[in-house]
Amino acid sequence: MARTVWDSSVGKKTVMAVSGLIMLLYLVVHMIGNLKIFFGAGEFNHYAHWLRTVGEPFMHYEWTLWLIRIVLVVAVIAHAVSAYQLSRRDIKARPSKYVHKKRRSTYATRTMRWGGIILALFIVWHILDLTTGTVHSGGFQEGHPYQNVVDTFSTWYGDTIYIVAMLALGLHVRHGFWSAAQTLGAGSRSRDRALKTVANVLALLLTAGFIAVPVGVMTGVVS
Repeated sequence: MARTVWDSSVGKKTVMAVSGLIMLLYLVVHMIGNLKIFFGAGEFNHYAHWLRTVGEPFMHYEWTLWLIRIVLVVAVIAHAVSAYQLSRRDIKARPSKYVHKKRRSTYATRTMRWGGIILALFIVWHILDLTTGTVHSGGFQEGHPYQNVVDTFSTWYGDTIYIVAMLALGLHVRHGFWSAAQTLGAGSRSRDRALKTVANVLALLLTAGFIAVPVGVMTGVVS
């Protein structure tokens, strides 16, 4: 039964919707946590340490954090695979391009695929930069996330990569939230306007919230 559901387009769209909402929930929490950087190094570093001790003593040190990471990895892979397979299925269904483009197609809709690729590449860079420190500038300091963030956003390329990715994220969320609502049966003519408003507001808040951190470093508010 699971294989039958997965093989269907409806099943793949449902997987995309559910995995997308899981990642969206994480993004909201992650953004709120990031904004703690404006309260100083002590507050931000304490928050980072707390993430590793959540659930203690029932959960061992970092177990909860690793559980969250595993769920996110599964969600990202499921989202990417279902998106790719749906895209290939769509191309096979219409091998020749439409003569006339859809007039009502939004910029976010047309860039969903490229936005997804940009975000996938950004996730890899973000992990290598602020989690493992592999590509980090200024010397990665284990246990000092505040200083690591300041180091990253003290470089022009760190700011550029992050801001471009967050703009792509905003467009992705704007279309993806509304699309997920339609897939999961929450959309209707009477609720479409409200859902689109929520999608726009959510995308705007996430984009502004995430970009506020590099802007804060660039302007000296965070230093």
